[in-house]
Amino acid sequence: METPLLVTDFLEQARRHYGDQEAIVGTDGERFTYDEFGDRVDRFARALQERGIGKGDRVAVLDPNTHYHLEAAYGAMSIGAIHAPLNYRLTSEDYAYMLADAEMDAVYADYEYAAKIEAIRDEVPTETFVTNDADAVEGDWEDFDDVLEAAEPDYEQPEMAEDEIITINYTSGTTGDPKGVCRTHRTETLHAYLVSIYHELTDGDVYLWTLPMFHVNGWGHIYAVTGLGAKHVCTRGVNADEVIETIREEDVSFLCAAPTVLNQLIDYYEREGEPEMTGDNDVRVTTAGSAPPEATIRAVEEEFGWRLKHLYGATETGPLITISPERLLEADNRFSMKKRQGMGVLGTDVRVVDEDGEDVPRDDETLGEVVVRGNQVMDRYWNKPEATEEAFSERREGYYHTGDLATVDEHGLIAIRDRKKDIIISGGENISSIELEDTLFDHDAVADAAVIPAPSEEWGETPKAFVVPSNGDPEDPPVSADELTQFTRDRLASYKVVRRIEYVEELPKTATGKIQKYELRQREWADEDRAIGEG
Repeated sequence: METPLLVTDFLEQARRHYGDQEAIVGTDGERFTYDEFGDRVDRFARALQERGIGKGDRVAVLDPNTHYHLEAAYGAMSIGAIHAPLNYRLTSEDYAYMLADAEMDAVYADYEYAAKIEAIRDEVPTETFVTNDADAVEGDWEDFDDVLEAAEPDYEQPEMAEDEIITINYTSGTTGDPKGVCRTHRTETLHAYLVSIYHELTDGDVYLWTLPMFHVNGWGHIYAVTGLGAKHVCTRGVNADEVIETIREEDVSFLCAAPTVLNQLIDYYEREGEPEMTGDNDVRVTTAGSAPPEATIRAVEEEFGWRLKHLYGATETGPLITISPERLLEADNRFSMKKRQGMGVLGTDVRVVDEDGEDVPRDDETLGEVVVRGNQVMDRYWNKPEATEEAFSERREGYYHTGDLATVDEHGLIAIRDRKKDIIISGGENISSIELEDTLFDHDAVADAAVIPAPSEEWGETPKAFVVPSNGDPEDPPVSADELTQFTRDRLASYKVVRRIEYVEELPKTATGKIQKYELRQREWADEDRAIGEG
């Protein structure tokens, strides 16, 4: 018997079996059972319908990891509307593009970020604006809790099919404008099943939201944690003291953390004199992005007493496509093996291919591009058919092309060695070197520039710019490095700011004038284990 795979089933499963169990711990300490959570979702769904929003319409959610994010997401999806979570670290101009590109019908924005939407609301087609603290926001915004109180907990749920789009997740714009990654009920559901398996989730888990919910729907945890009847513990950001205090007080059993967050926790551990790092539950942690150094993995497992896994993926893939294995990790190289991006998960065909689309040998030396095919891979890019076609056909037809270059070892485990598109991954965020270069070129004192990832103990990678000054004199440029950094800070999201600048007489180039970034990377990473940002 075949039944459709719908994301709404996750909350329905929790309400059916765990209705009186605690579902969410809010950032303000407020607690909700699954029945209470479900009631709030129903009321928001009804409120959206009363405002003319229905199946196929787009609802943007701009929020840190609060219970409002979960309620807005499930409320929208319950009526077949498309949930579009937005990165809260972006600029007003970024939001103007996304809201217009997807023709968003409604936006819920946390009070801390609503001003960025207010600044551009006359430029976008959106008509419904809701926040969680209307008194703290300028402009005409409805208050989320007031909206719920005025709405009845019943709504008309439309017929939905598993191949219909239910979320749009915008990429970081690493190659031009951000692209809206379209994911269906089916891709979201099957990815959540994979997350449940490989993260070993159960109804006894207590999940701490250190991973942004906007990141590919929190890597699918808004579904998996909910469907299994586990507990969500919300946060408004990552502060090491608060994270560890919450882990102990709420008996957290699972969290996700970029390498930069792991480093913050290690600093806390050392600064506080090696305190207890768990509550009553054992702790599992998954990391992604740039591979953490072996010393970081060792500290997390041997000092904290946690168990760490390393996954790899992309917004277009759910993200989970590979994960570090367990049985293949030998005692003498356990920590170095956990740095590898790992093996493909169930139902996922991950390959590393050469320019002709052929598999590279398993010699751990030959570079190729990582391509992937699986049920969790995106349906398409929103309104970008050419970009979609290119993403699935460049080297090997029918596979999503990640743009990452890797090797494969004898066990079929991949290790990312370089990046085809010069993406910088800093603290788990993708940053386009092209965007940063374009910003630098806007300054009159910059004649030429190249931005590459530089090693950072805190962030794994950080952007570094090699700049040829307009006067040609790197010893006495017409603008200081600090002034140029401020120039980028005024024009970019905070995490994209170019904080490292080196003035040079010229940049290495090919005979045709193309900048040879690999020479700059080799020089910058000469003292590191690998020639890309892996800490």
